[in-house]
Amino acid sequence: MRAQVTLASIIALSGCAGLQQQYEPEPVVAPSHPSNWSAGEAAEVPPTGDWVQQLGDPVLSSLVDEALSNNPDLMSTFARVQASRAQARSTFGRTLPSVTAGGTTAFSSNVIEVNDNAVRTDNTTFGGNISASWEYDLWGRLQSGVAAAEADLAASEADFAAARLSLAARTAIAVVQLKDAELQEALAEETLQARERTLTLTERRFRNGLSGALDVRLSRSAVESARAGLISRQQRTGEARRAIEVLLGRYPANEIEASESLPTLGVIEGAGDPTSLLSRRPDIAAAEARIVAAGFRVNQARQVLKPSLSLSASLSTNNDDLVDLFDPSYLAQQVAANLAAPLYRGGALKADIEAAEALAQQSAAQYVSTVLSAWQEVENTLAADMFLLEQERSQERALEEARLAERLAERQYQNGLSSIFNLIDAQTRRINAQASLISAQSARVINRIQFHLALGGDLMDSGIGMAEVTDDGEQNL
Repeated sequence: MRAQVTLASIIALSGCAGLQQQYEPEPVVAPSHPSNWSAGEAAEVPPTGDWVQQLGDPVLSSLVDEALSNNPDLMSTFARVQASRAQARSTFGRTLPSVTAGGTTAFSSNVIEVNDNAVRTDNTTFGGNISASWEYDLWGRLQSGVAAAEADLAASEADFAAARLSLAARTAIAVVQLKDAELQEALAEETLQARERTLTLTERRFRNGLSGALDVRLSRSAVESARAGLISRQQRTGEARRAIEVLLGRYPANEIEASESLPTLGVIEGAGDPTSLLSRRPDIAAAEARIVAAGFRVNQARQVLKPSLSLSASLSTNNDDLVDLFDPSYLAQQVAANLAAPLYRGGALKADIEAAEALAQQSAAQYVSTVLSAWQEVENTLAADMFLLEQERSQERALEEARLAERLAERQYQNGLSSIFNLIDAQTRRINAQASLISAQSARVINRIQFHLALGGDLMDSGIGMAEVTDDGEQNL
């Protein structure tokens, strides 16, 4: 009778629990923003498809694909996804009944006297035990833990997607930087050859009495400076190659080959609008999932204050009472129910609630910060693309004028109409203009890669962690 009353009370409490107000964090609203990007765009729809392929560089695409398949840092990130998935399964498994079993064996030997004779008797006994326990989720505390673990898994999957995108961008930028280094090295070689031609011309004029020793000394100094510059460029090229090889998971042997030229870029056709970015960026998705997880953990912390109901059963037997295992009355006597509620823990449970609520507020603030940073990155790359295009055009004009000036200075020096200073200065201006043009072209390509990164662009479905696919064909990280 008492058991029936107790169970009825528990069921009543459970019904009331569904009416209790759960923790609902303040809705996270993105900061106010315009309907379009301040830097402007030519179309409303953001670019879709694999942006790496759209750069039109097969070598770059191949290297990015290799990095996505072999990069050790990405492997580490995917391992965290697998750990989160296992943790979610573990959290759910703890809500199910727990059953353990064990067995014992005992052997005894005795010597007794029978009819004045010593007789040894051996006895072997076997025993077994089974115990089971289960906590009934009266208030949804366990389910809150499961939901929080699932949200953590979603956040880790979004982190992995962000890591893939970041790795693809870093690899593509490294390839562009390698090509920039190779072009600068080639320019340094041309510079050395030009300085050597000037030195040859100066020495011939000196032998003919048309130039002084000062011209020869200056020309020789220019040659050695150019040779030192070439050595420096060769060092930077090797470092750029090794940087890519490490991203690819290779030994840094300075052996990789870059693309034949920098990618040719058109104008940016569109970036969508600030609102569309919220559904594209994986880091924003991760921040949203962490808000959800934090809310469920607040629920979990609050529900610890309420009573908990657990059921347990334990069976044990040996050789003599094996038959009891089939006796219903015996089995019923082994089941116990435990209803417990915390009374006093020194304020620890209340502090846990306050900590969980503070972490939920932190997650909301981090979401807003992530959104603002994402918008800033898109605005920066949109504005930079226009500035870099104008800079590239100006550098092209500057290089053309510098080349004409160099040719004129060389002719005038050959005819004795100008000094060696004018020729060296004209060569230096042409070299600097050409180097600046290479840097401007590389910077624009790098900015375009960062634009796709800022938009959360699409990638190829290959590489680490992308081979696991469910039966319905959907990607399963």
